[in-house]
Amino acid sequence: MKNSRSESYAAAGVDITAGYKAVELMKAHIARTVTEGADKDIGGFGGCFGLNLKGIDEPVLVSGTDGCGTKVKMAILMDKHDTIGIDAVAMCVNDIICCGAKPLFFLDYIACGKNYPEKIAEIVGGVAEGCVQSGAALIGGETAEHPGLMPKEDYDLAGFAVGIVDKKKMIDNKRMAVGDVVIALASTGVHSNGFSLVRRVFDIDNNPDSLYVPNETLGGKSIAETLLTPTRIYVKSVLTLLEQVDVKGISHITGGGFYENIPRSIPKGLSAKITKSAVKVLPIFELIAKCGNVPERDMYNTYNMGVGMSIVVPKDEVDTALKILREGGEDAYVIGEIIAGDDGVVFA
Repeated sequence: MKNSRSESYAAAGVDITAGYKAVELMKAHIARTVTEGADKDIGGFGGCFGLNLKGIDEPVLVSGTDGCGTKVKMAILMDKHDTIGIDAVAMCVNDIICCGAKPLFFLDYIACGKNYPEKIAEIVGGVAEGCVQSGAALIGGETAEHPGLMPKEDYDLAGFAVGIVDKKKMIDNKRMAVGDVVIALASTGVHSNGFSLVRRVFDIDNNPDSLYVPNETLGGKSIAETLLTPTRIYVKSVLTLLEQVDVKGISHITGGGFYENIPRSIPKGLSAKITKSAVKVLPIFELIAKCGNVPERDMYNTYNMGVGMSIVVPKDEVDTALKILREGGEDAYVIGEIIAGDDGVVFA
């Protein structure tokens, strides 16, 4: 890359040498994520990964792609860029684990108004941390400088993950039955959905200073600190659960909240009856509802409300499932049961 530079392109707003510097700065982060099969070198035209299919009779690759939505705006406002990458990974790997797939690798895509190498390296540092938490290798990515398309300080972040599962071990909700139990895995906060409503409720775009005031409802934390808390990654604890318990359905509670996501793991003819009083609603959601005068149904149809993932297991395996999940570091508890009907989700 020693001879690769263009003064004309730089004058137009794109500094390709900044991209090279960013890659050098992020190499230490990427090295943390190397797993069996991952190529230790980056910078080629494609990310390479060697599959080990030992013990897998019929391998199925499962992929997921997502971004962080307008939560990125929060990171930009706070000038804190070292955790948003965790969100990008979480949104993808938490999806593919719903099929029972173990994440293999992740690639990111960062579009920015101007490439500040240190900032890009911070973002990728968060991506690497998310990969470490999920056991995925960061095998490549792309940083694109877009002058004129977005302000210099702005950026957007997205990515995709690929995982693998033996076909016979894929989660099959056709075995779900009346009487099965719904377990909640607690979230760490808003995660990465509903931030357009969050910004309107707290008037963040017009009054950003209000974000930094300690809030009693939030236990003395500021709104900004609370909102930027990274999405929890559930992969390792769920993989352990799958080895020991007959899991019949998993839902990642993202945009659309309970009403959209829980039914996606439930077959026709069945519904999830959720005991509303059992849900451990986090203070940030109470604050959003109060400050924005947001109806309760809209809250449950937009946010995770404190439940980042739901898992359906047979009634006689609930205690075992809870023990495994709690030993894995999860705040796991029962929130409902499977009933007959086509309502998707009903609250009791």
